[in-house]
Amino acid sequence: MAMTLDGKLVVAISSRALFDFEEENQMFEQADDRAYMALQLERLDMPAKPGVAFSLVKKLLAFNTSEAQLVEVVILSRNDPVSGMRVFRSAQHYGLAIERGSFTRGKAPWRYLKPLHANLFLSTHLSDVREALTAGTPAAQVYPQSAHAGEAHPLEVRIAFDGDAVLFSDEAERVYQTQGLQAFQQHEIEKAALPLPDGPFKPLLFALQRLQNASTPTMRIRTALVTARSAPAHERAIRTLMDWHIEVDEAMFLGGLPKGEFLREFEPDFFFDDQTGHIESAAQHVPSGHVASGVRNS
Repeated sequence: MAMTLDGKLVVAISSRALFDFEEENQMFEQADDRAYMALQLERLDMPAKPGVAFSLVKKLLAFNTSEAQLVEVVILSRNDPVSGMRVFRSAQHYGLAIERGSFTRGKAPWRYLKPLHANLFLSTHLSDVREALTAGTPAAQVYPQSAHAGEAHPLEVRIAFDGDAVLFSDEAERVYQTQGLQAFQQHEIEKAALPLPDGPFKPLLFALQRLQNASTPTMRIRTALVTARSAPAHERAIRTLMDWHIEVDEAMFLGGLPKGEFLREFEPDFFFDDQTGHIESAAQHVPSGHVASGVRNS
């Protein structure tokens, strides 16, 4: 019988999102790919340090047991195949059960997301993230300078999401951008009972809920909505999640306050937001990724 990834949570991730290859990347940018390949080959037996998304991947893979393989992580990288050997060896060193990968030597790898049926794509390349989002795959640009996740919650995968242009469409955000705060609030009051249209990360939220429902006794998922919305605009966001039959564990309606310090207290393994300003604030405290969608990223 042919192998299939059907029914699994599939995460596609670039080498630099999973491991810290920033020193090697500097050589690539300053010289050429031959020098980069030589350095990676020289360091073949030297495990790369964990990168920004390492904690997220490690915890998601912990949902897999001998009885059920619920999560698949695939390397999707602009690295060359030679450098790919070090990526796989580094994963093996840390006990990450990653068996599949595509290495494209500088070419855009996002086109392989469709045959993978990926639920999430994490990359440091903004252009690949934009293409993935356009193709319908939840995707985020990982900020390599982000703080790494803490170790306080080893049995929980903690993920935080912005609302508009991430979980929800940017419909309401467009009203805010074109007509201002008062018009935005009035718009959301009038449409409070009408669910917001889907955003690019709604499919990931559904996939995480399926994983949670099939979870092991030792691992669980904890989610948070962290949004610049405030009352009365909060109601439409909550009612939308109710209409989707999706539960989040925490919801923070911050009314424009900087998100970074609130996220520091939540301690997520990853945070997704469409606004670079929010990501820059968050990245000082937690692993963060830019969702390049919506009117703010036109």
